[in-house]
Amino acid sequence: MSDQIKFIVDNLNKEPFRKNYNLITFDSLEPMQLLQVLNDVLAEIDPKQVVDIREEMPEQTAKRMLSLLGILKYKPPGNATDMSTFRQGLVIGSKPVIYPVLHWLLQRTNELKKRAYLARFLIKLEVPSEFLQDETVADTNKQYEELMEAFKTLHKECEQLKTSGFSTAEIRRDISAMEEEKDQLIKRVERLKKRVETVQNHQRMLKIARQLRVEKEREEFLAQQKQEQKNQLFHAVQRLQRVQNQLKSMRHAAADAKPESLMKRLEEEIKFNSYMVSEKFPKELESKKKELHFLQKVVSEPAMGQSDLLELESKINEINAQINQLIEKKMMRNEPIEGKLSLYRQQASIISRKKEAKAEELQEAKEKLANLEREVSVKTNQTREFDGTEVLKGDEFKRYVSKLRSKSTVFKKKHQIIAEFKAEFGLLQRTEELLKQRHENIQHQLQTIEEKKGISGYSYTQEELERVSALKTEVDEMKGRTLDDMSEMVKKLNSLVSEKKSALAPVIKELRQLRQKCQELTQECDEKKSQYDSCAAGLESNRSKLEQEVRGLREECLQEESRYHYTNCMIKNLEIQLRRATDEMKAYVSSDQQEKRKAIREQYTKNIAEQENLGKKLREKQKAVRESHGPNMKQAKMWRDFEQLMECKKQCFLKQQSQTPMGQVIQEGGEDRLVL
Repeated sequence: MSDQIKFIVDNLNKEPFRKNYNLITFDSLEPMQLLQVLNDVLAEIDPKQVVDIREEMPEQTAKRMLSLLGILKYKPPGNATDMSTFRQGLVIGSKPVIYPVLHWLLQRTNELKKRAYLARFLIKLEVPSEFLQDETVADTNKQYEELMEAFKTLHKECEQLKTSGFSTAEIRRDISAMEEEKDQLIKRVERLKKRVETVQNHQRMLKIARQLRVEKEREEFLAQQKQEQKNQLFHAVQRLQRVQNQLKSMRHAAADAKPESLMKRLEEEIKFNSYMVSEKFPKELESKKKELHFLQKVVSEPAMGQSDLLELESKINEINAQINQLIEKKMMRNEPIEGKLSLYRQQASIISRKKEAKAEELQEAKEKLANLEREVSVKTNQTREFDGTEVLKGDEFKRYVSKLRSKSTVFKKKHQIIAEFKAEFGLLQRTEELLKQRHENIQHQLQTIEEKKGISGYSYTQEELERVSALKTEVDEMKGRTLDDMSEMVKKLNSLVSEKKSALAPVIKELRQLRQKCQELTQECDEKKSQYDSCAAGLESNRSKLEQEVRGLREECLQEESRYHYTNCMIKNLEIQLRRATDEMKAYVSSDQQEKRKAIREQYTKNIAEQENLGKKLREKQKAVRESHGPNMKQAKMWRDFEQLMECKKQCFLKQQSQTPMGQVIQEGGEDRLVL
């Protein structure tokens, strides 16, 4: 009992109660105060119980506490007769009743909080059956039950997440890292937007790029759908081929086989199938169910730590040791009947294992045979679709293979030549593209230079002249003009060309110089660009390293700051304690009696003296009780004997009155005599 009270006092002095009790003050509490303490503990478990019991009737208090204790599944010690005493003790605040309740509640406060929270939502309201005949009431009750089931599932998921091992610190770190990555991506997007804004028609290009992305996603979705449909078609074709093969095999077997062989084969299949259905499949199903049950049990349990694993390993080792001891005891007995039975059991187990192994081999052989038949049917169908002929056999197949080998050597040579041509064609095509691109760039530069020099259109006029000359030759060939006309036209054209050439000769010289300069500048630009890219990559890597270092330093700064605040708080607490100690010393050393009375030491000495006086009184009382115990017990025994004697006389008198008088009773000298 003292350990129980000590445990109650220790827990009541902790958070969140802070009662500041000791064993003497707690034991000296009045029944009403003890009930209030019990109510405070119940209010900590269920906030609805926050009530001042002085403002409540005792019957209501007892009813409220009994209902909550029933929800929390508290079982009072004793049988049904003790339940009435338990209720009475709870009403009057009896210590033998309330102490065990407080001890039980304080032992499992967190568990009872959870139970009280769940009881608010999971205690089902019983609706009478006559009210459930109404459709609205029935629908509401059904909805209420569905919500209750949904709450159960959500609470289970919540508990699984709590026990899954995820820590909030890791999640916060991940979130902060994601936010930093998001900020970096936003900055990159802004930089890219600034670069793109200088380009002409960037909005239109962005719109086109967005449309391209949407179309690509749609193309991927359609390709996925196409692949799924192809897979479905392939599976359907395979099923059709399997069914066709089965049909062919059944027809072939029915055409070639005799009734006796068919019956024998059917009997073997029936035996095999009956064995698989009655023995093998139930065992496998039972093992799978056990495995599933074990896995569900493992999943439902909370995450286990290293200490739990070590405890389980120790339990397993103990159980294995017990099993080994039992096996040794059984072997020490050496009963002959059991030895014979064990021999037969071993033979039966060996035969059953062999039977299961052969059944598994037969099943695997059947599956392999079915797979090979499917592959053969697929290959035959492919050859038919490709060539339209049947599969070759024997010598024809050998001749076909030799011919195919000779053709394959020729094909390899031709294929190698084609590959060389393709490689050369790719190189030529690439050089052509590069030359076209270079030609377009030179043309664009030439046009810009002509515009700067004020002779725009020179290249265009030259092309026009070339085109006109080409047209002239074509026209001359087509129409067959005379030689004089052609010579005159040539002279005119030559004069025009010479005039244009003489006009453009200095410009062409400057253009050549500018081309050389342009080539040099492009080379220099490429070199500078490569240097810039390498420098930018180095700076980016350095920036990321510096950001990581800054992040680490910030975390260290936060840790040091929290440590600094903690040390400051500890210093303040120590200063307060030191100040209280100095005040106590001043009050104790002071000559003023009033200040001495305020000292804690004086108060404690006063309390100790009071308790010692109380102890002396109680010891004196105990001594008096011990001295008067013997005479009092003797007197009580005499009273009990007198009570039995009077009861006996009463019974005799009643019996005498009930019987018929057989004689006469004479009283003489305090004695009774019966005269017949």
